[in-house]
This record gives sequence, C-alpha cells and structure tokens, in this order.
Amino acid sequence: MDRKAELEAQLAQLDSRVAELRRTAQGGNQSDIEELERLQAEADAVAAELYRDLEPWDHVTIARHDKRPYALDYIEAVFEEFTELHGDRRYGDDGAVVAGLARLNERPVAVVAQQKGRTASERKQRNFGMARPEGYRKAMRIMQLAAKMRRPIISLVDTPGADCLADSESRGISEAIATNQRDMFSLPVPIVAAIIGEGGSGGAIGIAVADRVLMLEHAYYSVIAPESCAAILWRNPELRRQSAEALKITSADAKRLGVIDEIVPEPPGGAHRNPLAAAAALREALVAALESIRGLPGEQLMAARYMKFRTMGGPT
Repeated sequence: MDRKAELEAQLAQLDSRVAELRRTAQGGNQSDIEELERLQAEADAVAAELYRDLEPWDHVTIARHDKRPYALDYIEAVFEEFTELHGDRRYGDDGAVVAGLARLNERPVAVVAQQKGRTASERKQRNFGMARPEGYRKAMRIMQLAAKMRRPIISLVDTPGADCLADSESRGISEAIATNQRDMFSLPVPIVAAIIGEGGSGGAIGIAVADRVLMLEHAYYSVIAPESCAAILWRNPELRRQSAEALKITSADAKRLGVIDEIVPEPPGGAHRNPLAAAAALREALVAALESIRGLPGEQLMAARYMKFRTMGGPT
C-alpha cells in the first residue's frame, strides 16, 4: 500500500470514529469532549497531509465528491430569510437553478445558484445541476428584479455544464447563456459570484459575470470537462489527468491568471469533511467582497465589470 492509500485508510477510520463519538457522546461530558477534539485534530492533520500536493485532476474529483455541500446547503447556512422564486415567465421552471431573495449579514440580496441532487429523484429533478434555457432565463429574471430593488446579487456556481440535449437546443440554450452574459454586464448593482464546486464551461459563466469572483479552494473552473477535452484532442478520455493539467483549472491557476479574485480556503480534507466550516468561510468571503464594492455608483460598477472581463488573458 502506498503512502496516499495509507493516509486515505487512516483518515476514513478517524472520520468514522469521530462520527461515532458524536452520536454516542453524552452532552457536556468533559472526557468525551476532549476525546472528540483529539480525534478531530488528528483527522485534520492526516487530511492536511493527504491534500498537500494535489494534482489538478485531484481537485476535479474533490469538486465532484458526492458529499460535498451543494448550493442549497450553503444557502441554508450562509443566508437568512431565503425565499425561493420560480419560473422564467416564458416556458417553465428549471430545478437546476435555484433563485430568490434573502439576507446576507442582515443586508437584502438576491441569490441565484445551480443545484445538483443527492438522491436519484433529486438528480432527475435538478438535471444533475445542468441548467436548461428556462433556468438561465429564470436567473436573469431574478437578477433584473434585484436591480430594480437595488439589491446586490450573489451567484453560486456548481455545474458540470449546461444541458445540451435536443430539447434545450430547440429552446435556445446557447442564446440564453449568451444573453445572460450580455445582460449581466448591464446590471447596475454589485454582483459577487462564487465557484463552489464544478465550474463547467458556458453553464458556469452564464451566471458568473460578476464584479468579484470567488472560488473555493478545491473547486475547478474550466472551459470544458477534462474527460471531454481528452476525448476531443487525443481521442482518449482516459487522458483526463493530462488534460486537467493543460487546462489550468484549479483555484490557484484561476487566481494567477486573473480569472478569479479570491480563493476561499476549505477545511482540511475538503468542504465535505466540515460543511459548516466551509459555509462560514464562504460567508465571510462573500460579506467582505460585497463590502469592497458597496456604495459604488452603478455606472462605475458596470464599467469596471466590463474592463475586468475584457482584459482577462492579457498581460499581467
């Protein structure tokens, strides 16, 4: 067994013991509390070592972890008084996109997000987080409502990509994504986007044109999925590790290239190991990002937003 496999086995054992102790510990028992803290610290140390030197593909697998917090998990933990709104007023409602009004640190905001599902029925309802045209149009409807109400917009991105099946193509999926990108540049209110898991292609950028773009440490942001890239370039999807490296999709790459503004650190071992800590870190980053652009005139916001995206990929 190699070192990584040993650490993974050790971490799984420690996490299991921590979970069991949380279930059985008597409330307020000092010895149980001390043992729980000791085991948690040991598990965090093992997780930190295991996650120290990750390859880009490793970040992809973490971003896709089935226990990773999804948008609704963050909405519940980060925002107050969230009220979901439905429908695009043209065709229907899309479960892959969650949108509504809420408060963040007592400040009124609008929230748009992409939601995956955990159970088979939820995944069917949410289409695995792959939005259809009506999802993007619903998101824009809520963003335009936010602009009328002068509320900042928070966008949580987590999708392998937009839905590209025949039904979505017939209803204008490409047009819906392009329209969202165009119209987000014209919204005179602060916009903060956060890549919380998968940031896949046009499916992600369709709700990610923002004044500040945050990215969780183990999320990824890419023009194409690594497997698809490998299949197209080398006719072999098994070369996904090589394509993940070439695509520069990690949070560190995105920060260095100027695609994002800030990396939000995750708990040792990833957000799925401590969702509450991950949510607390995201909340703090969102509040700080909004504060940095609070009070700026709409014309200044729109001009800076345009230049931000216009200069991406240029000399640094």
